[in-house]
Amino acid sequence: MQSQALDDIARFLRRLQWAALGLGVFWLIWLLAPILSPFVFALMLAWLGDPLVDRLERAGRSRNTAVTLVFTMMALIVLAALLILVPLIERQIATLIESLPHYRDWFMLTAVPWVEQRLRVEISEWLDFGHLWQLLRDNWDSAGGVATTLLGYLSRSGFAVIGLVANVALLPIITFFFLRDWDNLVERVASLIPRDHLPTVNRLARESSDVLGAFLRGQFLVMLVLGVMYGLGLWAVGLDLGILIGLIAGLLTFVPYLGPASGIILGVIAALVQYGDWQHVAGVLVVFGIGQVIESYVLTPKLVGDRIGLHPVAVIFAVLAGGQLFGFLGMLLALPVAAVVNVLLRYAQERYRHSRLYVGEHPLSDEPVIITDVTPPVERKPE
Repeated sequence: MQSQALDDIARFLRRLQWAALGLGVFWLIWLLAPILSPFVFALMLAWLGDPLVDRLERAGRSRNTAVTLVFTMMALIVLAALLILVPLIERQIATLIESLPHYRDWFMLTAVPWVEQRLRVEISEWLDFGHLWQLLRDNWDSAGGVATTLLGYLSRSGFAVIGLVANVALLPIITFFFLRDWDNLVERVASLIPRDHLPTVNRLARESSDVLGAFLRGQFLVMLVLGVMYGLGLWAVGLDLGILIGLIAGLLTFVPYLGPASGIILGVIAALVQYGDWQHVAGVLVVFGIGQVIESYVLTPKLVGDRIGLHPVAVIFAVLAGGQLFGFLGMLLALPVAAVVNVLLRYAQERYRHSRLYVGEHPLSDEPVIITDVTPPVERKPE
């Protein structure tokens, strides 16, 4: 009995040490969060590019050559995206600012009277739309002043400018070295794992990598394809803000129903404000209908599959919680941590289902009970 008590105390102390170590790591990450962002982002880029590097190595190229090819391809993709998207989005935002008076007039002179007529409710008496619109315009106009103030503060703060430039300059360098030494990093981490737990850790790491890879690689491609498809489709319909609405709908695709729903609402409003007929509204609905069919039957099954296991609500909560705790660094770490936690929870559930607490002292047989005779008993009449 005394030996059992000592074992329990020793086990409790070991768990307490692990908990203290975890809190210490959490505190250290919180302190170093302002300088860890480029390292974490570079680590994620290296993790995404490592499978392609391994594939080139298996094709006969050296590690340095494969890393150089993959790194160059990633840099060209990012540069092309910046050169194409930044001016395009800037023009779309300028068009939106110019169109704001038309949206105001449509909302106050068309949408509100239509709703009041259908619902027989005087909405305009409850809300002062003129005051709300003036407040919105004042805040929108003050955005330029806020941006100017912020840029002025950054220009006056030499350390902030130096830190920003250093992070941008260090990102490709750190990514290249992480990508080159990725296999060595994995081997060094694996060498620190206790040998008794190595099979379990390998299994959990492989599952976490599959889940996160399916989400980041597959879902990013789905978002990109749908954003381009929606943007071009709405542009073909004739919407001035079609590309901006399509990109927004594509970015929100990782949450089921939110991406297409937001795109349809914004597209229908833009069509009604710009044209005021149902033909262009029907065009918007056709664009999103075709996009949903392609996503459901082609893109998601081919690119994402069914290995994600991350619920959309969990994704949103992880991103918001990470941003609240660690800022931009937390948003970068949110999805990897959520994927690992999801795998660990599944493993804990599996262990729990095999534990004595769940099974009990006398476990029931897992074999199904087969009932062969289902005829009701015959009641005998009393003699």
